[in-house]
Amino acid sequence: MSVFNGHDTLALLPTGGGKSICFQIPALAMEGICIVISPLIALMKDQVANLKNKGIKALAIYSGMTRYEIDMALDNCAYGDIKFLYISPERLQTELFIERLKKMKVCLLAVDESHCISQWGYDFRPPYLNIAEIRQYIPKAPVLALTATATPIVIKDIQEKLLFKNGCVFQKSFERKNLIYAILKDEDKLNRILSIVNKVKGSGIIYVRSRHKTKEIAELLIKNNISADFYHAGIDQRIRDKKQDEWMRGATRIIVSTNAFGMGIDKPNVRFVLHLDIPDCIESYFQEAGRAGRDEQKAFAMILYTEADIIQLKNNFEQSFPPIDEIKRVYEALCNYYQLAVGSGLNLSFDFSIAHFSEQYKMNAIIVFNCLKFLEKEGLIMLTESIYAPSKIYIPLSKEQLYKFQIANAYYDSFIKVILRSYGSIFDDFIRINEEDIARKLNLKSEDIVKILEKLSSIDVVNYIPQKSKPQVIFSSERIDIKNIEISNENYSTRKKIAKEKLDAIIKFVTSKNKCRSQLLLEYFEEVEVKRCGACDICLKRNEVEANEMEFSTIVDIIKPLLRAKEMDIKEIMATLKVIPEDKIKSVIRWLIDQNKICYTESSKLKWKQ
Repeated sequence: MSVFNGHDTLALLPTGGGKSICFQIPALAMEGICIVISPLIALMKDQVANLKNKGIKALAIYSGMTRYEIDMALDNCAYGDIKFLYISPERLQTELFIERLKKMKVCLLAVDESHCISQWGYDFRPPYLNIAEIRQYIPKAPVLALTATATPIVIKDIQEKLLFKNGCVFQKSFERKNLIYAILKDEDKLNRILSIVNKVKGSGIIYVRSRHKTKEIAELLIKNNISADFYHAGIDQRIRDKKQDEWMRGATRIIVSTNAFGMGIDKPNVRFVLHLDIPDCIESYFQEAGRAGRDEQKAFAMILYTEADIIQLKNNFEQSFPPIDEIKRVYEALCNYYQLAVGSGLNLSFDFSIAHFSEQYKMNAIIVFNCLKFLEKEGLIMLTESIYAPSKIYIPLSKEQLYKFQIANAYYDSFIKVILRSYGSIFDDFIRINEEDIARKLNLKSEDIVKILEKLSSIDVVNYIPQKSKPQVIFSSERIDIKNIEISNENYSTRKKIAKEKLDAIIKFVTSKNKCRSQLLLEYFEEVEVKRCGACDICLKRNEVEANEMEFSTIVDIIKPLLRAKEMDIKEIMATLKVIPEDKIKSVIRWLIDQNKICYTESSKLKWKQ
């Protein structure tokens, strides 16, 4: 009733909590069209198809559509009887959309994945900041922001960024009572995967960080007679849809994927989600783990990790925040790259090859990319979407078959050799390429490289997915002298501090040995005084203790200050706890030793470890 009564509203519902119903039902009861902003093309298509199946008129506008298709869709929304328009945030600022928006009778603006608007969230996306600007054209339409995960600071930020007038917040508990969390430390991951998959029956998702690993793990499962397939964003969309459909129908039991899989997927009977790499933060883990057990039946959310994974996680964090001097150096190099003088360059756009730029200035491409993102946040430049989606190729032939092709087709021999020297793992997976870089090595034009790749693709020697448009960098302001560049505290120091807190939180969650996993997750979202789940790996160990929860807590509350104050042997402890049975005291002490909370000293006494 909140949005129906015209109130701006934020709804926090766990993954699979029926967020779409929150805007679909009130919109159907209101007069006019509901605009739904979503970053997920697959989800938009799926929801439009579901609405149409129910006889409700809905459309979606997404990348890949022609200008004519978009024009016709917007005309239907402005002058027809379309009830729902799904659109990505990137398209809100186009003149074509704004002009039609002015003619639409909008009853509700729904913002899905609204945590993306917050710089303090785990998945900040700059295009989301444009959403509030369209409110001036639809002043009477309330906003409904939806997300599955948000901390209190993000909740506040969402409301501020979307210009809530009279905001209401509805929040369901993040607790998933049917979900069993387990963290497993094992250097032999491959054998442990097989053990888990054979033990936990039913459909599952295995998340990995790299695309190459998706195929590797899927092949391991298949070799062991386990139905599996792999999925990542580098695979052709039609093939991805087929893989997803087969998994949804149960034709494939396990899907091994990067985090590209799962957003908007609503399969109720997923019995387990297994992470083979530690997620970047609690929010993304909670969302991905939450894809298990949506039927409210028992399901497992597991992380399998090694000490090296934690080191890698910390390294990723450091790379995400290059030193401020490095960010300034990249900005200066970028301006020099395009020969811009101080005071010039405003609104100029240039084709941009991150590979060529990094090579010319002898910089690490990953560091350069992260520096560019900070410069974009500062409003100095803008990067087009194609920066994030370069061309890709994959060689489906075996090495022997390719060698025979090279012998029989000498014209392509030097081209193929350059490809093989420049890009690794090209026989295993789609690899990102840069046509301009290849062209320079062969002394050709990039257009020539595209023609060769298209020809080789037509005869199935390579699979080539070209970039839809050239990456571009746009200068949002005139060039500033490097001495006058200021990276704001909000966009660097504060953001780094929050990112570090998120890193520490996920590491604490993974490495904790003495607190219920569910309690740790809920505390992160500031849900306190929640009972332990009794089923996670930590709780199962604690359940082995003979004392009940009240007895356990009482014994620990007495022992802890005693052993912090001085070392004591078991007889001294027993004498202090006369009213509690000795067997219960001993079982709690054993548990505390196992959990590394207390230890024996050289004098065979016990002490509490600080």
